[in-house]
Amino acid sequence: MIYRSHILVCAGTGCTSSNSLQIIDNFNNLLAEKGYEKEVQVIRTGCFGLCAAGPIVVVYPEGVYYSRVTPEDVEEIVNEHIIKGRPVERLIYKEHDADGTSTTLNDSSFYKKQHRIALRNCGRIDPENIDEYIAFDGYKALGKCLTELSRDDIVDILLASGLRGRGGGGFPTGLKWKFAKAPESDVKYVCCNADEGDPGAFMDRSVLEGDPHSVLEAMAIAGYCIGAQQGYIYVRAEYPIAVKRLRIAIDQAREYGLLGDNIMGTGFKFDIDLRLGSGAFVCGEETALLASIEGQRGEPRTRPPFPAVKGLWGKPTLLNNVETYANICQIILNGADWFASMGTEKSKGTKVFALGGKINNTGLVEVPMGTTLREVIYDIGGGIPNGKKFKAAQTGGPSGGCIPAEHLDIPIDYDNLNSIGSMMGSGGMIVMDEDNCMVNIAKFFLEFTVDESCGKCPPCRIGTRRMLEMLTRITEGKGQPGDIEKLEELAKNIKASALCGLGQTAPNPVLSTIRYFRDEYEAHIYEKRCPAGECKALLNFVIDPEKCKGCSLCAKKCPVGAISGEIKSPFTIDTSKCVKCGLCMESCKFKAIEKK
Repeated sequence: MIYRSHILVCAGTGCTSSNSLQIIDNFNNLLAEKGYEKEVQVIRTGCFGLCAAGPIVVVYPEGVYYSRVTPEDVEEIVNEHIIKGRPVERLIYKEHDADGTSTTLNDSSFYKKQHRIALRNCGRIDPENIDEYIAFDGYKALGKCLTELSRDDIVDILLASGLRGRGGGGFPTGLKWKFAKAPESDVKYVCCNADEGDPGAFMDRSVLEGDPHSVLEAMAIAGYCIGAQQGYIYVRAEYPIAVKRLRIAIDQAREYGLLGDNIMGTGFKFDIDLRLGSGAFVCGEETALLASIEGQRGEPRTRPPFPAVKGLWGKPTLLNNVETYANICQIILNGADWFASMGTEKSKGTKVFALGGKINNTGLVEVPMGTTLREVIYDIGGGIPNGKKFKAAQTGGPSGGCIPAEHLDIPIDYDNLNSIGSMMGSGGMIVMDEDNCMVNIAKFFLEFTVDESCGKCPPCRIGTRRMLEMLTRITEGKGQPGDIEKLEELAKNIKASALCGLGQTAPNPVLSTIRYFRDEYEAHIYEKRCPAGECKALLNFVIDPEKCKGCSLCAKKCPVGAISGEIKSPFTIDTSKCVKCGLCMESCKFKAIEKK
């Protein structure tokens, strides 16, 4: 059926939580009621990327982007735009430049510097319709591999492309496939790591929700390349939409003969099943993940042997993460030189980042390797809210480190980030402003690591807990001279002796914050002061008598009666009663209350 208009509605996790499914139902019901169901098609899609503007609705062929749409807005869009051909101006996403002119989403800075490869189909197709994936060259790369390329050809293409693993380690993908292909074995496995556990990371989830077939197709290519007939996707049970769409996609691929026996009539056999993780962060480590698939406790084991030699059930196993697989088909179709032409000398292609924290345009961005942090935060991310100053960006989650303002112009790639004490990680990027305490940030990530440690090796189980105890003391104003040096020494010992990547990288947030924000640690320890005013134990609220107008609003808002005074005279705060909730400061219209 040919439709005159298509209405695309984001049905990713973020927009779904803001009633986008109700928006879809309202569109379908209203169009049917008005007799337009055969002229206009409503399509659910994955994430468009600009989560801060969601729920997003896009109407084609005009390409009008509506942002922050509510179910109540549907009637106006249908009546005005669909029926009368007049776009609803108040809902159209507009970005205002410095000179005051407005820009539509297509021309906005958010998308202008992006190059979407892994995210190419997200927000573009219905992830629950295999026909739409096929219409955009889906399964064409698999067909090319099965009919035109040898197994060695595929390895050579990936090696020449320079693709490195997007799960955090950055190991050359072609080399990993070559290692998995080499052993002679009657059984081999292809696995996908979709156990995305970093705080603030949602890249893999969005690919699975918006384009699940891209991962299935890439895994089938991997199966053909290394000689495997079975694949497993290890996905977080906390990703219900991703799990649902993966199941639909697997069933559809089987129905179309693209998974199972005799794929495309070539005699190649390959199938994929799901395994749900239960939220253990350590299962993102490859050997712990494989143990969990086997039904064992998710604990890392020593390497070698590596999974490529002895992996799942003792058989050679290839394991890549979602974003890595999402690049494979495009490399096969467009060639190694095409992919290698993007990025830097040692980090080719693009990288997806989940922008979060103190930034205006929260969401997903995909940029060529080598794009600077300044471009990501200010040009694409729209800068810091409320005119605050950028302080640092945490990349790599609890395994990464903080990048301070002095490195805003560093080109983002694997080696550059490692050189300044951070790491690429899977792609989470949490932005912090002047109000964030870096000691408290380090404590936050270490609390996460301590909680998620499997406990198998003493350096991680005991060492990280001792570090957390010291950080807790420091943020409570009980730090002692020598604590910084003890933290550094303990961190280096843990990095050198922990069993797996989780333990080895756990001290990174502490080391990087000490490296770039040592003065904040010293202020906490020696001056018993938190420069950012975030650590409650070191914080006092005071009223400036010169600014206070005696309006009494702060006293009325105080939940514990710690503020007293007379109308039209300066009020005071009894610090012994103050619970440091900050309501007084928020309510003061004269900015007379400060944190000290």
